[in-house]
Formats: sequence, structure tokens, C-alpha cells
Amino acid sequence: MKVNSVQNYSFSNKTKTPVFLAGVPKITPGMKKEYADLRVFYHHIYEFKKGIRNLILTTEKSSYRQPIEHRLQKENIDYVIHDVDKNKINVYFGEKSCVDVVKTFNPRLNELTPEQDFMLGIMLGYDRVKQCVRYLEYKKKNLTIKNIKE
Repeated sequence: MKVNSVQNYSFSNKTKTPVFLAGVPKITPGMKKEYADLRVFYHHIYEFKKGIRNLILTTEKSSYRQPIEHRLQKENIDYVIHDVDKNKINVYFGEKSCVDVVKTFNPRLNELTPEQDFMLGIMLGYDRVKQCVRYLEYKKKNLTIKNIKE
């Protein structure tokens, strides 16, 4: 029986079994920080793939745009990214039809119509009754503002 060279192996202290090391990238402090910063994003991917959510909205640092896009493309998940400011992005991802609806909305969340705000909340899985109350409050404010202008 031929014994393989152990130069590409390390041995676990507890089990004394070899662990293959060749080709494993060295984990840098930057990689650890990126993973820590994006852990909620990665959890959202897990929830989407398990069917818990159809659409996800997460706000992330704009410096992570490239790794976020890379991961969503790798997972074959539809997405759209809107810039919030120079430091933050809103990332919507999930079912294609839901993402396509989001693409029709104003990228500025504070400029959504009451109907768009209601639809987005429902698609994100927010409480239906609370979304109805929110919608009615927005409509009442809009009607009041229109009446004042007339």
C-alpha cells in the first residue's frame, strides 16, 4: 500500500485525521470582516432558497456591491440594486416576478406612492393588517395635502 505525501495535509488535533489544505485560500482579516458584515445577506439567501420568503430587501454597504452581485448571479437569483447614497445600497432579490415589479417602482423608498408602498410591504411579507392601516394613513395624508392645495 502506497502512502501519500503529507505535505498538503494537516492533522486535526482532536481526531488525528488528515485535513486536506492544498487549494484552500488563506482567510484574511478583510474576508472575515466582509463575511461578518454580510451575514444577514447570506441568511436572506438561505431563507429565499428554503421558500420562506419570495422577495427580500436588505440595505448593505455599497463597497460590497460586487460580492453581492457575484453571489446572487452564482446562485441564479434575480435581483435589482438601488443606490441609497454613496455608502449604502438597497438590494432586492427573490422571485423574478417580484423583482420585476420592484423594477417598476421609484428607487427612492420615501417617494413611493401609497399603492407601491402597500404592494412592496405585502411582497416583503409584512403583516397584512398593518400594511392596510399604513396604506389608509398614507391615503388620508395625501387627500389632506391635496385638499389644502386646492
